[in-house]
Amino acid sequence: MTSAEPEPTRPADPADGALFDAVAAEHAAIYGYGVVSAHTTPDTNWLVSKSIADHRERREAALALLDERSVAGPLPAAGYRLPMKVDTPEQAAKLAVQMENDAAVAWRAVVEQATAEADRAFAVTALSQCAVAAARWNQILGTKPVTVAFPGGTEA
Repeated sequence: MTSAEPEPTRPADPADGALFDAVAAEHAAIYGYGVVSAHTTPDTNWLVSKSIADHRERREAALALLDERSVAGPLPAAGYRLPMKVDTPEQAAKLAVQMENDAAVAWRAVVEQATAEADRAFAVTALSQCAVAAARWNQILGTKPVTVAFPGGTEA
């Protein structure tokens, strides 16, 4: 019997640690969009598909950045505890907003901790993409305003 590889641990370096956390947030969002997909209406399937694809693309690119530094990225969990009950299209859209906001928080931390200009630029793009996706879901929900001034933060 062979033993499984140990799960990668969060790097001590602040920049690598923030990127590690962002990958973990992307794993969670990809999982969560499976739940969102099961509860949305056909007219929002395009947004679910785009969101899943965007999160997968970002995750793979971020894993490649970690790999370039010889840092093992986090593994996806077998399952995730959802922050809310999801049985309706409205609840699914609220979950999507929450996941985009959570990912924005993670990418903002990368922006703040990055020491390389390329990492910071990548994180700013990721943060912006999450903010746009959250705004689209907020628009579907009829939430006003659809966006916030400083995505990923607590500033008003």
